[in-house]
Amino acid sequence: MKKERIYIYDTTLRDGQQTPGVDFSVADKKAIAAMLDDFGMDYVEGGYPGANPTDTSFFQRKHTSRAKFAAFGMTKRPGVSTSNDPGMSVLLQASSDVITYVAKSWDYHVHLALGCTLEENLESITSSVTAARMAGKECIVDCEHFFDGFKANPQYALACAKAAYSAGARWVVLCDTNGGTQPSEVGDIVNAVKTVVPGECLGIHAHNDTEQAVAVSLAAIDAGVRQVQGTLNGIGERCGNANLVTLIPTLMLKPYWADRFEVGISLDALAGITKLSRTFDDILNRAPNDQAAFTGSSAFATKAGIHASALLKEPKTYEHIPPEMVGNHRRVMVSDQGGKSNFIAELKKRGIQVAKDDRHLDTLIALVKEREAEGYAYESADASFELLARQQLGAVPQFFRVEAFRCMVERRYDSNGCLKTVSEAIVKIIIDGEEHLSVAEGHGPVNALDLALRKDLGRYQEELADLELVDFKVRILNGGTGAITRVLIESHDASGQRWRTVGVSDNIIDASFQALMDSVVYKLMKNRELAGHIAAE
Repeated sequence: MKKERIYIYDTTLRDGQQTPGVDFSVADKKAIAAMLDDFGMDYVEGGYPGANPTDTSFFQRKHTSRAKFAAFGMTKRPGVSTSNDPGMSVLLQASSDVITYVAKSWDYHVHLALGCTLEENLESITSSVTAARMAGKECIVDCEHFFDGFKANPQYALACAKAAYSAGARWVVLCDTNGGTQPSEVGDIVNAVKTVVPGECLGIHAHNDTEQAVAVSLAAIDAGVRQVQGTLNGIGERCGNANLVTLIPTLMLKPYWADRFEVGISLDALAGITKLSRTFDDILNRAPNDQAAFTGSSAFATKAGIHASALLKEPKTYEHIPPEMVGNHRRVMVSDQGGKSNFIAELKKRGIQVAKDDRHLDTLIALVKEREAEGYAYESADASFELLARQQLGAVPQFFRVEAFRCMVERRYDSNGCLKTVSEAIVKIIIDGEEHLSVAEGHGPVNALDLALRKDLGRYQEELADLELVDFKVRILNGGTGAITRVLIESHDASGQRWRTVGVSDNIIDASFQALMDSVVYKLMKNRELAGHIAAE
């Protein structure tokens, strides 16, 4: 059976930019557009030229080589011609392959937002599509609020879709703009639209206000649409858009979809989707969602001992796909709930071989359970666990020894009479028998400690130049003035490797310093490629 083609339309750079706290620079947009193009998206929507200086500048040239580059904007205003509408002129002159218009398809919005008659709105759709085609552009019409409009006035919603198609639009996209449509409603509505627009010219654009944007998108594909719109990691205004990082692997790897449809993305490219997702989060300067489907660090993680034992025998007992297909990896976590199978699997993954009857393994398990009772969380701190394991089962060289540290926070007036808070840290370290005393000021006590710790590490200094702390989490484990604090730190380096470390104390600075120390030692240890090299030191 010949497979039908599904076209992927990415709107991260336009609809995704509506996310609170997200504001792409031109450089960001160029980098993201290149990533999307390399990955294999069919369409990359670059933004709304004329709406702001960033988007206008971005559309001075095309930024994709494979994907069709789309400019987004409104249909012409009622009562003026396309040639006299400034917004239309900017769209028609933009360096793009495609113009995507947003058109009103709910009669309520036509009257309220546009303040025109229903017939004038239909004429705006027809004229705008015709102008795009005359300019040599492929045209897409996003029918805004289509599902709500269809429920309120099906005849008019269908008339909007038909007007766009009859004027020559390549795609007529049904938008669930308010994100409230249920998957069970989609099939009947799409089938009704197919009476005026063929399915191979229909698309779906779903918002995630009821956490069902992916489900609505799949229901629409099932009903006959052949273009799906969404964003990386599901970003977008309010609760976001349909998540392409979830949709694409689902369409490619789940037999229900893969046996009937194909997308223009190779399996080799799909293996890079985890990297794509996490690199995008880095650009946004936010921590990745650990529990994201397919790409989250916990997507293929197992904690219970009985699950881990089964995974060692046959991974598909607790995995719906091999994690390598999406560039992710299996995690068998160690915790106070885990048995020997968890520990052996995790140690093996880290190149540490240990027999099931090794007494050091029993010691390690007991130590982990004891520490987790104190508040440590090794399932979330992979690097701290490996350091602890190597200390018990192997060897971790003593790169340096911290003799003492001190941290001071002072609130004072500066020379200009402005009140400011200053954090200063002092760290005394012994390296190769020599004492190193470092002082640093930072943005808060933890930053000051980090700077002081890494300020002078002798022969190890250059190795730590690319070490960067990217996330810092604090959790109070119990109440009262004697509360126990857990600090989790995530670090990465120039190689792209990420690791997490943990510290626990009744003093937040002490807990932070423990996690900082583990991060530095782990980095130094990982820089030594062979166990013999580690042992030699």
